[in-house]
Amino acid sequence: MTQHQRQEAPYGTWASPITAEMLISGGSSITEVVPDGDSVWWAESRPSEGGRIAIMRWQDDVTREVTPVETNVRTLMHEYGGGAWWAGNGTLWYVDYADQRLRSLEPGQSPRLLSPAPARERALRYADMRPTPDGHWLIAVVERHDSAGDDEAVMPENLIMAIATDGSGNCIELATGSDFYGSPCIAPDGRSLAWVEWQHPNMPWDDSCLKLAQLESSAEGIAISDTREVAGGQNESIVEPSWSPDGTLHYLSDRSDLWQLYALGQAEPVLQVDGEIGYPPWVHGLMRYGFDTRGKALAACFKGGIDHLPGFPEGTSFHSVRFSGDRLAFSCASWTQESAVYFDGQWVSTPRRLPFSDDFLPAPEVISFPTGGNADDTAHALYYAPAHPDYQAPAGTRPPLIVLAHGGPTSAARSQVSLAQRFWTSRGFAVVDVNYRGSSGFGRAYRKKLEGEWGIADVQDCVAVANYLVARGDVDADRLIIRGGSAGGFTVLSALAFHDTFTAGTSLYGVADLEALANDTHKFESRYLDSLIGAWPQDAEVYAERSPINHLEGFSAPMIVMQGSDDRIVPPNQSRMIVDALDARKLPVAYLEFDGEQHGFRQASTIMTAIRSELSFYGQVFGFEPSGETVPVDIRNLSPEC
Repeated sequence: MTQHQRQEAPYGTWASPITAEMLISGGSSITEVVPDGDSVWWAESRPSEGGRIAIMRWQDDVTREVTPVETNVRTLMHEYGGGAWWAGNGTLWYVDYADQRLRSLEPGQSPRLLSPAPARERALRYADMRPTPDGHWLIAVVERHDSAGDDEAVMPENLIMAIATDGSGNCIELATGSDFYGSPCIAPDGRSLAWVEWQHPNMPWDDSCLKLAQLESSAEGIAISDTREVAGGQNESIVEPSWSPDGTLHYLSDRSDLWQLYALGQAEPVLQVDGEIGYPPWVHGLMRYGFDTRGKALAACFKGGIDHLPGFPEGTSFHSVRFSGDRLAFSCASWTQESAVYFDGQWVSTPRRLPFSDDFLPAPEVISFPTGGNADDTAHALYYAPAHPDYQAPAGTRPPLIVLAHGGPTSAARSQVSLAQRFWTSRGFAVVDVNYRGSSGFGRAYRKKLEGEWGIADVQDCVAVANYLVARGDVDADRLIIRGGSAGGFTVLSALAFHDTFTAGTSLYGVADLEALANDTHKFESRYLDSLIGAWPQDAEVYAERSPINHLEGFSAPMIVMQGSDDRIVPPNQSRMIVDALDARKLPVAYLEFDGEQHGFRQASTIMTAIRSELSFYGQVFGFEPSGETVPVDIRNLSPEC
């Protein structure tokens, strides 16, 4: 069918080749990459296997899965995980999700348990492990829940620990007393250890410091001495420390607003890029730069909400930028290609071949728009217009708009192909992914614009971008949807409670009651709200005022709420409270709770059911018949005129 033979059909009803099953079948996301001599390892997250993470290895033009088929490589550190494995000299070290214990795996052998059995199941959690050069120890960040007994209200202890690699179960504590630790890295000569630490109420992107200590390691034992703070603190965030081949300690700092690369002892950046290198360490194991054997640094950077790496203009998203000698490795994705692994001058993994043309995947428009009521306030977004080579809408009509509020909230819109987004654009929806004030990739000052303003600034920006696109004539003012998960779910609920811009909403595991969240969340985020809202309980009135659950009179738009039953970060009671309250007020609301799901949906059946139900919800609310796959969803209290 040519451009001139497009079928005319209303927005939202177009038949699309991008199915719900395609979101999980045959697809995998690459989360971390580690080069190792002439080989490279990477982690694949597989939705079709319940979100199981497998470790792959490429060597001599052969790719194979290294971990046993029953193994899921995932740590529960900080609940978000990351950094659950490392590889070197042909050996893999990893955490098995089932018991959270640390194992080693060498070619041709069975896995060997390294960490001791904890007093309680999953009470010891490991991340960011690195072997000492002598091979006797593995240094890792540890989260210990033993001291909490059966009382989960007692915060776990975080520390840096050395675990013997001989399978003896011998463990030695190296650094304790700080609230949090991250990114331990060992000097090439094995004589120094550096790491990042931070204290409540800070998050690591607020105020963190770089510590450096002398390290002594042997088969008999391991110890550190002369520990000192060498950078950071005082409203400065240090992330991703690393040693160059000549033994110089480097790190990323946002002291000049944008995270740039510094060397220890130098006041000015040793690499200053046109953009921002660093990213908030929500998970362990991030690395955005590396050094070749000459000590030359190469770094990825964000600019305008899109990722860049010198020499690779086709990419729009880069992760795990690392060198092994002069062999460069990273994962890369673009607007038309899912993530693939690059190593030593070639692509060694092949993303799945998408069974449709790139006409469904045009690059988004990068937009900036006024917001907040002040002349100098600007926010940013990526705008995706409806895209289907075989359909057009009737003249004079405009598409429904889905405004995406990302999670975090200290995070950013994705800068790569997302079939979950293209599912909508290929059916005739417009989508705008908002980098509201507080988002990452635009510098420290932009992140700080959300301090004390969560539920206000982010909501204003989502409202502003919807109005901006309506004013441009891009979208239908009567079909404006706001959608988000986790912190983005709170933005959704706040937008619907305090504004009348949106005519429908989708909240995935969103926060409804800030007081409940302050009293019922995990250690990593237990003081996050101090900066976003105010100190608890001193500012209890602000918490009450900002909580959507206390402003039910403001809700009028139909809403669908989805939640995992085992979510520890935003517990199910948050979603149940808002749904029950709206139902009691006879407001249109649909609710789906998925058994066994945690924070973010990983099971294939959940992912497919959720998006099919959401499509059914929009069809019912806006009065159109979606083409193809839907799962009929029950919308309580939906009146015929909706």
